[in-house]
Amino acid sequence: MSKVKDDKDRSYNLFLLVAILLIGTFCTVLNQTILATALPTLMKAFDVSTSTVQWLTTGFLMVNGVMIPVSAWLSTRFNTKWLYIVAMSIFEVGTIIAWTAPTFSFLLVGRLIQALGVGISMPLLQNIMLSVFPANKRGVAMGMAGVVIGVAPAIGPTLSGFVIDTWHWRDLFGMIIPIVAIVIFLSFFYMKPVLKTTKSALDWLSLTLSTVGFGSLLYGFSSVGDNGWTSTIVLSTLTIGTIVIVLFIWRQLKLDKPFLELRVFSSAEFTIATILSSVVMVAMVGVEMIIPMYLQMIHGMTAFHSGLMLLPGALMMAIMSPITGKTFDRIGARRLAILGLFLLTVGTLPFIMITKQTPVLYIILLYALRMFGIAMVMMPATTAGMNALSIQLISHGTAVNNTVRQIASSIGTAILVSVLANTTKGQMPAKHLLHSVPLEYKVKAINATMTGYHAAFWIAVGFSVVGFGLAFFLSNKNKTMNQSLKNDKGGQA
Repeated sequence: MSKVKDDKDRSYNLFLLVAILLIGTFCTVLNQTILATALPTLMKAFDVSTSTVQWLTTGFLMVNGVMIPVSAWLSTRFNTKWLYIVAMSIFEVGTIIAWTAPTFSFLLVGRLIQALGVGISMPLLQNIMLSVFPANKRGVAMGMAGVVIGVAPAIGPTLSGFVIDTWHWRDLFGMIIPIVAIVIFLSFFYMKPVLKTTKSALDWLSLTLSTVGFGSLLYGFSSVGDNGWTSTIVLSTLTIGTIVIVLFIWRQLKLDKPFLELRVFSSAEFTIATILSSVVMVAMVGVEMIIPMYLQMIHGMTAFHSGLMLLPGALMMAIMSPITGKTFDRIGARRLAILGLFLLTVGTLPFIMITKQTPVLYIILLYALRMFGIAMVMMPATTAGMNALSIQLISHGTAVNNTVRQIASSIGTAILVSVLANTTKGQMPAKHLLHSVPLEYKVKAINATMTGYHAAFWIAVGFSVVGFGLAFFLSNKNKTMNQSLKNDKGGQA
C-alpha cells in the first residue's frame, strides 16, 4: 500500500494505519466472547451465582450495543486519530480494572468500561476502511475487517478455555494490556485524521431515547435464557424498549440532521445487505453457543475442549474473509451471498439429525463448512450495502448496520436458547422415574435434551433459508459499483 493523503492533504502510510486499526480492534472485539468458558471459574473466585456472573457478558453486550449508534455522530464530529486513541485508551483502562479487580463489582465495572471502547472502535474500523479505499478495492478492505469482526469472537471461547486451564483467569485481561498499550503508542505517530468532520451538536434527547430503547431491548432479549419469554422482566423491558425505539425512529425522521440517519434504509440494496449480514451473524453467534453446550452435556467434554472444536471453523473464516473480499471486488456480492448461504443451509441441516453417538469429527467438519459459508456472506454483503450509499452516509450506514446486527444477534440467540430450553423441558420424563427406574430416566432425559437441540437447529435452518432467499435480491456488481464510484467522485481515492 502506497502513501496516501489524509483530510488535510498530508501523506501517510496506509499499511501502518490499517495494521494498527486491525490489531487494536481485534483485541477489543475479542473481548465479546473471551469469558465464554471462564464463567464457572469466576463464579468460584468471587462466590457469585450464574445469573450474576452472566452480567459480565450481558452487560458488556448491552453497553456495546448502546454505544454503536453514538459512534456515527462521534466519527463525523471528532478527529479520527484522537477518537481512535481515546477509544483504545478507554478500553485499556477497563482492561486494567478487570485485570486487577479485587471484587466482582470491580470486574463488572471494568467490563462495562471496556464495552464503551469497543462500541466506538468497531464501527470506526469499518468507517475508516470504507473511506480510505476506493470502491473497487473495498471488498479486500472489508475482507480484512471481517477477520477482526468475525474471527475474534469465534476464537474467544477456545482462547478462554486454554488460558483458564493453563494459567489464571486474570491473564485473559493481562495478556491484552501490553498489546493495546503498543497500539495506543503507535497511534500517536501513524493514525491519521482520515474522515471528514463537521461541528455538529449532539442531540441529547435522541441519545437518551437511543440508550433507553436499545438498552431495554437488549436487556430483555438477554434475559430470556434465564427467565423465559413470559416473565414480567422480559415482557416489560421488551415493551419499554420497543416503544422508546419507535419514538427514537420518529424523531430521527423529523430532524434535518438526525442523530442516526435512518434514511439509509431508503436504499433497497443497503436494506437487503443489512438483513443478510444480520442473518449470518445470528447463524454464527447462536449456533456457536449451542454446539459447545451439546459437546459438554452429551459428549462430556471440558469447556476448553468444546471450544477447541470450534477453532477449525474460526480458522476457516480467517482464511476465507480476505479471499472472499478480493472475489467481491471482481464479481460483486450476489453470487457470493447465494453460494455462501447455500453452504450455510447445507452445513446446518445435518445438525437436526445429530445423536449422542454422532462423531465429533463430523461436528467439526460441518461447523467449518458453516463458517466457510458465513465468510462468503458477512463482509461482502456489508460492503455491497455500503457501496450503495454516498460517502457522507457511510458512518451512519455503518452504525445502523452494526446496531441491527447486534440486536439481531441478541434476538436470534434468545430464540435458539429458549426453543432449546422449552423443548427439552417439555420432553423431560416424570420425576418419579428418577427414583423408581433411574436408568430409564437417564435415557429419556438424554433423548429430551437431543430433541431440544434438534428443535433449536431447525430454527437455525429457518434463518439460513430466509437469508438464502433474500440473497437473490442483491444487485449485480456493475450496478452497485457504478453507483459507488459515482458516490465517491470528488471524495477520497
